[in-house]
Amino acid sequence: MLYAAISLFIIFLDQLTKFYAIKMLKGNEPIIIIRNFLQLNYVENFGAAFGILQNKKVFFVIMTLVVIIGIVVYMKTNTNLTFSMKLALAMVIGGAVGNLIDRIRLGYVVDFVDVNFWGIYDFPVFNLADSFIVIGTIILMYLVIFNKYEN
Repeated sequence: MLYAAISLFIIFLDQLTKFYAIKMLKGNEPIIIIRNFLQLNYVENFGAAFGILQNKKVFFVIMTLVVIIGIVVYMKTNTNLTFSMKLALAMVIGGAVGNLIDRIRLGYVVDFVDVNFWGIYDFPVFNLADSFIVIGTIILMYLVIFNKYEN
């Protein structure tokens, strides 16, 4: 139940920030937070990470549902998972559902966090759901590599 609450909180936070991104940024100039590094910039992403596979909405919806169902089944059938493993999986689920809501409701994912490493590298624009998916995945990789995912 705790992990469902964590996923729901991530979904809520993601959708709330996207609501404000649409309201404050869409059709407006980016808001600079740290010059030449961080700004809030509204982008409609019709693809996946880094803008790949543009306009493949049905594919992304199906794949996201398969991944979410797979994670839930995995969590239900493996009762000896560590707290860290369950937390990481809850983060991935929350982020995946946050972006899934956008794809179904809008036909694209709202991105707004724009990081540019002082002109050296302009990182693709992302959102909080993406952040939780990446952080959760990094934690998962660590836990699996070092065999720390089960009690």
